[in-house]
Amino acid sequence: MTPSAPLGPLPPLDVVPIDAILMVSFGGPEGPEDVMPFLENVLRGKNVPRERMLEVAEHYNHFGGISPINEQCRALIGAVQAELDRRGIRLPIYWGNRNWHPMLTDTLSQMKNDGRKRAIAFFTSMFSCYSGCRQYRENIAAAITLAGQEAPLVEKARMGFNHPKFIEAQSDCLKAALDKIAPEDRAATPVLFSAHSIPKSMADHSRYELQLREAARLVCESVGHANWEIVYQSRSGPPQQPWLEPDVCDRIEALYNESQITHVIVQPIGFVSDHMEVLYDLDEEAAAKSKELGIAFFRAPSVGIHPAFVSMAVDLIEERLVAGTPRISVGNYGPSHDICPADCCMYPQPTRPAGATRPTDPGRPTDPGRPTDAARPTDPGRPT
Repeated sequence: MTPSAPLGPLPPLDVVPIDAILMVSFGGPEGPEDVMPFLENVLRGKNVPRERMLEVAEHYNHFGGISPINEQCRALIGAVQAELDRRGIRLPIYWGNRNWHPMLTDTLSQMKNDGRKRAIAFFTSMFSCYSGCRQYRENIAAAITLAGQEAPLVEKARMGFNHPKFIEAQSDCLKAALDKIAPEDRAATPVLFSAHSIPKSMADHSRYELQLREAARLVCESVGHANWEIVYQSRSGPPQQPWLEPDVCDRIEALYNESQITHVIVQPIGFVSDHMEVLYDLDEEAAAKSKELGIAFFRAPSVGIHPAFVSMAVDLIEERLVAGTPRISVGNYGPSHDICPADCCMYPQPTRPAGATRPTDPGRPTDPGRPTDAARPTDPGRPT
C-alpha cells in the first residue's frame, strides 16, 4: 500500500507566506529524438508491454515526434500570469513536468536557488486519482529531498472539477460542437465525455468516476442536453488488467448498432488541452471509427485557455493566498479538500511516500501538486 502522507498543520501564511506558483503538467516530447526517452520515463516501473510503448511512439511520430502539451502549457502560463497581474497578484510562475523537460527535480532546485520558501501548485488535472494527484505529491516529496535543505514548501490548489467556471468553460466547448449540428438532429446526438482510462483498482481508491459523472452532468444541464455518457480512452496496461470502460471507439460502434446514430459528439472533459491523447485517440481513431460507420463525428474543443478556465485557476490560487476567500462550487458535492487526507487516492502497489516537506522538518506536511522545473514559457529554467 502507498505510505501515508505526513499530516499536521501548515505554517500560517504570516509566518511563511506563499511567494511562488508552480504550474504542473505531464510533459511531452518536443522532437523525434525525445519520443522513446520520454515514453521510458512515463512507463518506468509499470507493467506495460513493450509493444504498447512502440505503438504509442508511432502516435507521436505521426505528428513529427512533437507533443503539443508543452506549448499549450506555455500558453496557459501566459494567460494565468496575465490574470494574476490584472488582479494585482505579484507572484512568479514556475513550470515543470513529471516526465519531460522541464523536470520536477530541476524546478525545486531552481526555486530553492531563487530563495522561494512556499509555493502553491496548480495541476493541469481537474479530477482526483492516483496518477492525477497523489503520484505528483510523491514526486514532489522526492524532489524536495533531492533539493536538500531550504527547499521550498509546496502545497496544492484544490481540484476544480465542480468549480462553476470550469463548468462554464466546458459548457461553452459543448455548445460550440452542438452548434455545428442541425437543430433537428441535436437531441438525438449522444455526447460522449471522454477521460483517460485508469486501472479499475486505481479508480476504486479515488473519486475519479464520481467527479467525471458530476462534471458531465453539470455541463449537460447547463446547455440543456440530456443525451450523454462517460467513455474512456488511451488505456495502456496489460490486457488481463481491468481498466475503466467503455472505450470511446467501442462505445461509438455499440451506439450505432443499438440505435443507428447518425451524429456523435466527443468531448475530452478529462483533458484540459488538446495533447496527444486527444489529437490521436480522438481526432484520428475515434473519427476514423465514426467515418467507417457513416456517423458524422464532432469533437468538442478542450478548455485550453478559455477565459473562464484561466479565471478559475487564479480563483483556486487566490483561495490559498487570502484567508476567508469563498471556496465556491456547484452541484451535489462541495469544494474538494485543500490538504489531502492520508489515504487520499491510495493505489494498492508499493510507491514512494506521498507528501512534500522541508527535508529539515519531516513533521511539516504539504499537499503538493504536479511538480516541475522552473521555466519561463519562452525561457526554460526561469520563472515568469
